[in-house]
Amino acid sequence: MRLILLFVCCTMLGLSASAQWYRVGPLKKHQRFPLIASLKDHSVKHLPVAKIGLVKIYPFVFTNNTDYYLELAEASIMKTAQHNMRFHEYEVASYNFSALAELYIKQNRFSEAKWYLLQSNNISRQQNDDKHTIANLMDLAMVKANLGDLVLAQQDLTEARQIAISHTWTANIADVEKESLYIIHNTNVPRPELRYADAVLADKKIVADKKTD
Repeated sequence: MRLILLFVCCTMLGLSASAQWYRVGPLKKHQRFPLIASLKDHSVKHLPVAKIGLVKIYPFVFTNNTDYYLELAEASIMKTAQHNMRFHEYEVASYNFSALAELYIKQNRFSEAKWYLLQSNNISRQQNDDKHTIANLMDLAMVKANLGDLVLAQQDLTEARQIAISHTWTANIADVEKESLYIIHNTNVPRPELRYADAVLADKKIVADKKTD
């Protein structure tokens, strides 16, 4: 019995000594690092959702009417329109076509202005941009009146007025009626200084020939 008690006591002393092993020798000053922080959730679901804002498109405004400036503006707008049509930005391209038409109206190139206004109007109808459609119809009416098509000009103004009435846009209704009166009293005959596309190209060819001489 005594032997058993002695054996148990020796075993207990050995266990208590081994439990303190890290406090003895060179391991006594061993640096103990803090626990590794738990991983955070960096899922893309926590990223803020991007919102696309509505950008209001303003028409191109001309500030200079010199021939040099008009040629630069024509090249710039044409390049922008081609880019927007290529990448299916039809709404913006519609405004580019209107800007080109305005440019040609300033140069009395009414046949070209009419063509681009028709393209712009076709797109604005598809995009349900009624404000732009009204503006195009008013410009078309003025162009057609200058080309001598007074009946067609009045038809465009009538359509523009009907669209404005359907939206109760009183300001647009007043603008259409004012332009209708202007056309009736000021454009009874085509303007003598009309310049068509063929005439413009011929003028440019004459200027180029003079430069080469």
